[in-house]
Amino acid sequence: MTAKPATLHERILTEVRDRIRGGGWPPGHRIPFETDMAAEYGVSRMTVNKALTQLTREGFLERRRKGGTFVARPRHESAVTTIPDIGEEVRGRDEAYTFEIIARAVRAATAEDRALLGSDAPRLRILAIESVHSADGQPFCHEARLINLDAVTEAEGAEFGDEPPGSWLLRLVPWSGAEQRIRAVVPTPRLERLLGVSQPAACLEIERRTELEGRAVTFARLTYRGDMHQLVAEFAPGGSALAGA
Repeated sequence: MTAKPATLHERILTEVRDRIRGGGWPPGHRIPFETDMAAEYGVSRMTVNKALTQLTREGFLERRRKGGTFVARPRHESAVTTIPDIGEEVRGRDEAYTFEIIARAVRAATAEDRALLGSDAPRLRILAIESVHSADGQPFCHEARLINLDAVTEAEGAEFGDEPPGSWLLRLVPWSGAEQRIRAVVPTPRLERLLGVSQPAACLEIERRTELEGRAVTFARLTYRGDMHQLVAEFAPGGSALAGA
């Protein structure tokens, strides 16, 4: 038998958590105003505010300035020590995955492109491609990718109609080494629009380049909404990393 909450504050915490966990309030649902909840529970608005603030810290809710309080969407996790497939990440959360290519160009690599790819080749042809990945219709990740066409000639003619470039590369192109950099960034106004960020907030940026036997294959800059994604890794004694999500 579950013990009754000792105080009205605890009752609010328990009942809101139960509504969210039970699916009565799904992700993205706008919960009642504080004044309405105060009347429902017969408490002061300050008591409700205190409970909702705690639930926000716990990750159940997100509060939007002048917008209200909403049920938070689950934070997606990916392993630090692997190269994940974004589509599989999303589907693994039982959410519908879609992607859209918003820019594509075949061109000669600039000095900056070569530096990002880690290539010292004086002449290099690349495919520069930009995509937005979505989960349940909500922007999940922005991807800016460079593909070395001298190493992956088939990419120039690939349509990527049903399969995003990252998944296509993982399926068809072997790699022998990778380098990854992770940091928090403030998105540009353009990225804010593409990711659906309504107010200034930190995003998670992953820069990754892969190679095959010393030859550059691809570079990708992946920018995730900070409120929807986190990285996770498990470590065994002796420093061995175990990929897990």
